[in-house]
Amino acid sequence: MPHLPACFARVILAFAPLFVHRTWRHARVLLIGAILAPGRRTVASVLRMTGRSRERRFVNYHRVLSRAAWEPRAGARVLLGLLIGAFAPSGPVVMALDDTIERRRGKRITAKGIYRDPVRSSDAHFVKASGLRWMSLMLLAPIPWARRVWALPFLTALVPSERSSREQGHRHRSLLDVGRQLALQVRRWLQGRDLVLVGDSGFSALLFLDAMRRGGVATITRLRLDAALYDPAPPRLPGTVGRPRKKGARLPTLSQVLDDESTSWQALVVPGWYGAGERVIEIASSTAVWRHAGLPVVPIRWVLMRDPEHRFAPQALLCTDPAREPARIVAWFVQRWQVEVTFQEARAHLGVETQRQWSDKAIARTTPCLLALFSIVTLLAARLPARERRHITAAAWYRKPQPTFSDALAAVRRTIWREQGFATSQRRRDRAKRCRPLPAPWAYALCHAA
Repeated sequence: MPHLPACFARVILAFAPLFVHRTWRHARVLLIGAILAPGRRTVASVLRMTGRSRERRFVNYHRVLSRAAWEPRAGARVLLGLLIGAFAPSGPVVMALDDTIERRRGKRITAKGIYRDPVRSSDAHFVKASGLRWMSLMLLAPIPWARRVWALPFLTALVPSERSSREQGHRHRSLLDVGRQLALQVRRWLQGRDLVLVGDSGFSALLFLDAMRRGGVATITRLRLDAALYDPAPPRLPGTVGRPRKKGARLPTLSQVLDDESTSWQALVVPGWYGAGERVIEIASSTAVWRHAGLPVVPIRWVLMRDPEHRFAPQALLCTDPAREPARIVAWFVQRWQVEVTFQEARAHLGVETQRQWSDKAIARTTPCLLALFSIVTLLAARLPARERRHITAAAWYRKPQPTFSDALAAVRRTIWREQGFATSQRRRDRAKRCRPLPAPWAYALCHAA
């Protein structure tokens, strides 16, 4: 069993109640090994990193993912509680919701489909990818030593393709259906907290926005410039016959507001504009109700943005809580870019898309665990001394002013390796320095890094 540093024990042991004792022993090895392993995050690679390449009962470690009885959703609740206690103890809980595609091939992977690859595609070039689609809910929280906001995944769900659902006789759940279930699940977990959900234009749907509003979750997404906006319905007079009105007079579209010379614009300085530092923009904002025939009526606050230097096209945002300040709405929406950074970091440093499970249960568990590992590493780094977690791996040709996730992962690994091989003896008589061969996990990590 790998020895855990004392500063990490509280975080790691918080997940122990999810497993029975025997399964927890194997799960803890997988967790520590997944942090230490370079390259692929297969179970075989994890066993080599933890010195168990000769383990005859290696199948028990595979069964933690494919057969063992434990609930990933309960683990997501534990992880969310740790993240909020460490990075968002007070104030609004800001979350981001987005989907990603894990490129996987194989006849045994039943939930895969053919999707548009958002990374390799552009407006003029369409690229298809075969793989699994995941919906991930992340906590947007400021990381003190990094001096910026990170997107910390804690709840991820598989969205099977429509063909897979039809072949298995299940009702197909769309991205909006899965996203609504994830957000409302967090609403039940965090009773009494102010929740803010940030999403891209794919979540700008009246049914989704109405469900979030009724659930008490303020949602921020993009808004079409030609959306049909109205005044709120006037008060119903006594004795009025017929159904109550749902909307008032039609308002100008945001495209017309943009072209109107009488529109009042306000300058706003937005910090951290998509990783490019501060950006000065101009905004105009007001309240309205958004309505479409046959769909719910949603009261919103819209925010119209434009760049005085014309470096990006005008765009509009909406918030289902009309009382929110426009500046906060813009600042929260810009933080959504950190979701893409997290997906990239998870692929580059945590081995997402390198696992090789084939059973449905193992597939549904492995990728959420690897994404959650991003948050677990951040929690472990937060418990290190300030000098260690602010260590930056840089070079003369690579200027990096602030630490990134790779630096946090390196600091956590350094602490674990120090506990494994460099712990000093507590006995005074053990003073002789023994010459030992290079441990097998170190040899594997150093010699087989490719």
